[in-house]
Amino acid sequence: MASDAARAQVAAAWTRRAPQAAVPPGEAAVPALPPLRHQAPGAAGTSKKDRREQARLERKAAYEAKKAERESRKRGGAPASTATPVGASAAPAPAGAAASASTGASFVVPRPGGRLPATGRGTHVALRATLLFTACAFALGSCGVIGLAIGKSSSGPTAALGKKDVQKYRLTEFPTRAAATFAEKYATLCLTYDPKTAEQRREDLARYATSGVDRDCGWNGQGTQSVTGAVWDGTIEDLPEYGKNGRYLGVQVTLSTGRVTAVSVPVYVANPTSGSGLRVVGDVGEMPLPGRGTAPEIERDSEVVDSTLSDQLKAQVLPGYFTAWGASDTTAMSRFTSPDATVAATSGLAGALAAPLVQEVEALAPAGTGDGAVTYKYGQSVPVRVTIIWGGAGAEGAPGQETTPQVKRSYRLTVVNTAQGWFIKDIRGALLDPAGGQGDADPAAPSATPSPGQQTPPAGGTATPPPATGAAKPPATKPATGQPKPPKP
Repeated sequence: MASDAARAQVAAAWTRRAPQAAVPPGEAAVPALPPLRHQAPGAAGTSKKDRREQARLERKAAYEAKKAERESRKRGGAPASTATPVGASAAPAPAGAAASASTGASFVVPRPGGRLPATGRGTHVALRATLLFTACAFALGSCGVIGLAIGKSSSGPTAALGKKDVQKYRLTEFPTRAAATFAEKYATLCLTYDPKTAEQRREDLARYATSGVDRDCGWNGQGTQSVTGAVWDGTIEDLPEYGKNGRYLGVQVTLSTGRVTAVSVPVYVANPTSGSGLRVVGDVGEMPLPGRGTAPEIERDSEVVDSTLSDQLKAQVLPGYFTAWGASDTTAMSRFTSPDATVAATSGLAGALAAPLVQEVEALAPAGTGDGAVTYKYGQSVPVRVTIIWGGAGAEGAPGQETTPQVKRSYRLTVVNTAQGWFIKDIRGALLDPAGGQGDADPAAPSATPSPGQQTPPAGGTATPPPATGAAKPPATKPATGQPKPPKP
């Protein structure tokens, strides 16, 4: 070939087809072509267009050589020399040469802008899939570990009850309620007897007790007696012979004669879980009633009773309110109750009690009140202690009719101060005894029969009880400033 383009094509083909053997430094991988015979400057083959084409082919050949060198380094082989003789030109290789180069055993150089070979592309896709799968597996594992950590931290320790807690709260696996009901029925049968029903009584008792228990439950067959009530009194004692399956249960029994006594009943339970298999396993024993506690004295020395407000409420507010409250007269009660009054303050007793007589009223001044005058702000609530004698007002009755019985009841009221006066906001029952102690052990306590120093209050009058022994000191009183306005009708 005489043209420079042909020489460039031959050089490029040599570069692509050169074996990838190690080439000593300084030696060219492609042998130099024989020098080209230069043509005259004015020849037809040396026009400007041919020279531009020759320069383009040289640049392309240099690019192909550099690319082949990079591929060789990637595959681990020695770089091929891309040296070309001076004046050599690169030209596109023929189709056959390109095909030969693409199927070479050493390395494959794709065409500019072409795709990677099939083997390299598959390896790249497999690598991407492996990385993606590994990332997903790592993310799932991290979520699992975090979830286990959160679940373990959020679950609190299991509460285990010790022996002291079991004793303190009286916890047990024994079915106490079922055994107590069983003991109540047996105690009722045992303490109820009549000679006319002796045989039936003996059969009924046999269904509750074991074979060695007294068939008559201690009765000698004489006299009659009946039980009006039998209730478990809350006492329970271990039965060591039966372990967790047995207990001694105390039952309080009220007889028809009015006497109240207590009996201890040994009860066995075959299945503590289900409470089945109940049986009385011994004779009962009569015991004294359980002892009662002694209440401490209430300290009321720091309380201040506003006598002015107490007298005002007693004269103008409470008589009308309790009259309407006892009859559940909602129209009349609305005159004495505040808009936010509770249900108890606006419902009443539905006529169960009537004719109230206000016996005692104690309006407590705000805490910290000194010796000066007591003042109240609008909207301020004040607690009030009230004692009412129902049936005390107009209880004489008409001639020939029975006198209405008088009963004394105590209440805790809350009154609120408004621009129109004092109104009832809430009412609750019961008042505490400040003396405390125990009445049955106090010989000086008043009994049901009036003592010489105590008089029965007349019908329609006011009862004046004698001072109790050991009563608390009467609270100090302070005058209130001004006169509260009565509620408008």
